[in-house]
Amino acid sequence: MNSLLAQIVRLMPFAPVAGTGDADGVAQNLLERAEARAGRNPQQARELRRAAFAYLSVVR
Repeated sequence: MNSLLAQIVRLMPFAPVAGTGDADGVAQNLLERAEARAGRNPQQARELRRAAFAYLSVVR
């Protein structure tokens, strides 16, 4: 899971965090990717969801 999270973080554009709106955008992006993967790769979808929730718990 760490390698998946590392790949996701590398693909994300970094911008200064101005508030929770930015955090919601990153988490929303991860959750949207999880939905897209759910039919093809449920395990990867689960990991993306966990990454989104982990990101939100750190940011907030």
